[in-house]
Amino acid sequence: MDVITTHLNADFDALGSMLAARKLYPEAVLVFPGSQETSLRRFFLESAFYLAPFEKIGRVDLGKVRRLILVDVRQRDRLGKFERIVDSPDVEIHIYDHHPASRHDLRGDLEFCRPVGATVSLMVELLRCFPVSLTPEEATILLLGIYEDTGSLTFPSTTAQDLEAAAWLLRRGADLNAVASLITSELTQDQLSVLHELAQSRKTLNFHGVEVNLAEASADGYVGDLAALVHKLRDMENFNVLFVLARMENRVFLVARSRVREVDVGEIAGEFGGGGHPTAASATIKDLTMIQVRERLFALLSAHVQKKREGGKVRDYMSSPAISLKAEDTVQGVQEILRHYGFHSFPVVEADRLRGILNRQLIEKAAGHGLAATCLSELMSSDYTALDGGDPIEQAQDLLLGGRQRLIPVLEDGELVGVLARMDVIRSLAAHLPDPAGEGMSSGGGGPGIREKRLTRLMHERLPVRTFGLLKEMGEMAGGAGMNAYLVGGVVRDLLLRRENLDIDVVVEGDGILLAEKVCQQYGARKRSHSRFGTAKIIFPDGFRVDVATARLEYYAEPAALPNVERSSLKLDLYRRDFTMNTLAIRLNPGRFGELVDYFGGQRDIKDKVIRIIQNLSFIEDPTRIFRALRFQERFGFSLGPQTRTLMQNAIQQGLPSKLDGRRLLTEWRLILQETNPLPIIEKMQKLDLLSSFHPRLILDQRLRQLLERARDAISWHRLLYLGEPVEEWVVYFFCLLGLLPQQEMAEVVRRLPLRGKRIAASLAARGEAEQILRRMAQTRRALKPSEIYRLLHAVPMEVLLYIMARSEREKSRMAVSLYITRLRAVKVAVTGRDLRDLGYPEGPRYREILDKVLEARLNGQVKDLQGETAWITHHFPARR
Repeated sequence: MDVITTHLNADFDALGSMLAARKLYPEAVLVFPGSQETSLRRFFLESAFYLAPFEKIGRVDLGKVRRLILVDVRQRDRLGKFERIVDSPDVEIHIYDHHPASRHDLRGDLEFCRPVGATVSLMVELLRCFPVSLTPEEATILLLGIYEDTGSLTFPSTTAQDLEAAAWLLRRGADLNAVASLITSELTQDQLSVLHELAQSRKTLNFHGVEVNLAEASADGYVGDLAALVHKLRDMENFNVLFVLARMENRVFLVARSRVREVDVGEIAGEFGGGGHPTAASATIKDLTMIQVRERLFALLSAHVQKKREGGKVRDYMSSPAISLKAEDTVQGVQEILRHYGFHSFPVVEADRLRGILNRQLIEKAAGHGLAATCLSELMSSDYTALDGGDPIEQAQDLLLGGRQRLIPVLEDGELVGVLARMDVIRSLAAHLPDPAGEGMSSGGGGPGIREKRLTRLMHERLPVRTFGLLKEMGEMAGGAGMNAYLVGGVVRDLLLRRENLDIDVVVEGDGILLAEKVCQQYGARKRSHSRFGTAKIIFPDGFRVDVATARLEYYAEPAALPNVERSSLKLDLYRRDFTMNTLAIRLNPGRFGELVDYFGGQRDIKDKVIRIIQNLSFIEDPTRIFRALRFQERFGFSLGPQTRTLMQNAIQQGLPSKLDGRRLLTEWRLILQETNPLPIIEKMQKLDLLSSFHPRLILDQRLRQLLERARDAISWHRLLYLGEPVEEWVVYFFCLLGLLPQQEMAEVVRRLPLRGKRIAASLAARGEAEQILRRMAQTRRALKPSEIYRLLHAVPMEVLLYIMARSEREKSRMAVSLYITRLRAVKVAVTGRDLRDLGYPEGPRYREILDKVLEARLNGQVKDLQGETAWITHHFPARR
């Protein structure tokens, strides 16, 4: 038995999502887990829609439920009686929800969850992939769900997908007049009384410079639609942040709204066991009085809005190890070093002891004056001040910002351990300024980041328990060995974006390979290491992998070449990365576990949804970053920074992407085609003239665009079949890109790109056969028999079958492939060779002939079981006894 349900106190978004889900699960039963919002109950009373096949919760036998489809909810405590079965191994859970993830969330066997304005918008995206029909009444109900949850498409949580879904529903007959009349209902006397009390009790509080409005009310009985009253109160006074506490019966209801990034109301409501979005959230609180709830709310606001931290030490901000020059080197001898590192100033050492400071400008002037053979000891400045790593950072601020020095060497026990530049102390100052994005600061001492905060709780919520524990243990191992370990890269970025990413990358200031060995010994894992790059891959017995790297500095001998590598510090390691949003790191060592380190403003760019490169030569040195920028732009909905866009266009005009070798080019194309929807990325590549890097004659014209759109539809359709078989979906798009090229030019592309793997090899081999199948289908005027379809498509890889669906412009051909995938390819004959022998047929080649003919009969519906097959055989193949 399949059941579609939603949360307690269901609203129009829940109702619309349930109706949409039933289009995907036509055999499922619709069940509300409990009561509905007042507006929804009124709707059922006043409309004829109550005729929809809803079943009462009391009549559902929970023991017979085998699949539970949850819409607009993924928290167990909001499911009523259905909470009893969500942990049953016999129940398959499918989840469709638009709320941000929280630590209370259920895990489903199938999950389709995205942060959009309404769950109905997600369901519409799925409905568009299926040949389903909606009546105008059904379209109106779905549109009600979108309008209710997005404030008639005005809430900050509204996305482009909500607008697109609303437009699609309007094209299917949704009635906006009906939506307007149901959304704007008159308030009851009880609601007016509560609204008046809220307005009278409202007071303004200040938390770290942010104004927060609090209103309270009480009612003897339950008054519905509290969220609607909160919206009316907020709109009357135009509050940016509003928290409402309402005591009703034996509970306190919290409803919160925020228009500013400084206050994430979803996070605060989550502390009370509720949830929602950063802009809208709620919670139902039991066993606490109004006073207790208010006091706890004040404490949470103090903790979540902003925290300041104490100043740090010099070692917290320095770059280490220091890149130094030798006093005995000549001006000519250090030119290559200057080109590799690009720094402006260097410490100069002699016999491993600090002797002076020298800047790049002076060296270049000396070279211009013909002093190439001059030793650096004759040019360096001995008038400098060095600091100890334990000195307060304020001392460096006075020295560097006062203009006396451009670089400060950092010593510990007389040994040069690092350097401080002006940008380092500017970042140390910025760490003390109020954060306009409302991010709290770390409570655990200073650190080198421009914005540091603890992400421990976020890591605990978003990462699997096993991964979280492993990271803590790696930090302890690193600390015990005198090293520092950091979680870095895309996983940190996606933690802040609340996106799932389990590609774990750890950078070590010290010896990354040594740390990997310690982890392998502890967990019985194996390791693959690359000593040249100081990297190792830890492979656990169950296949889970963690990448560990020694913090390193890279420089490029020429554009598009592979880099040369040297051991370095975390800061320099992050400096070599592609974009600021990928330069974030999280400390793993004990005592500071979970601290976010942000040298290059990555956190700010994530909040502003901007992609920025770190250095101006990024695209020149590594043109693959061009493809990566376009991928991230589409995946995250970010925009390119103006300078980043200009530098990208310059690199493209120089033809650098075409200089990439086939292996690196294929890697980037594969990653692009593995995105959820690669077509917008390909459209951007067309505008930038990047498609020529794939093939000079590849052009995204209308025909190719339609082909790629049909490929996306075919892939989405196959994905929703839940067949559980591996499919290289990117190969389908890849074949479509090649599909319109002449055969010879297509072969040139394949020769250039190192396509490897058994599945890909099989698909490539079958692709030529696909063209013959397409011609055969196009030439056949009559409908093909199931057995003919089976013979035509048998043994064709799934990637090629989906390609055929995309290439075919005839509906009959696509339906034939669909029939084969969903039904025909699974058809088997029941009769065996032993059965044939028992029937008196002598063993031999005739067995194959008989079994093939029986299969045809079964495919064409002439026989259905073993008894029918036996009768059919004896009739068509008289035995020679």
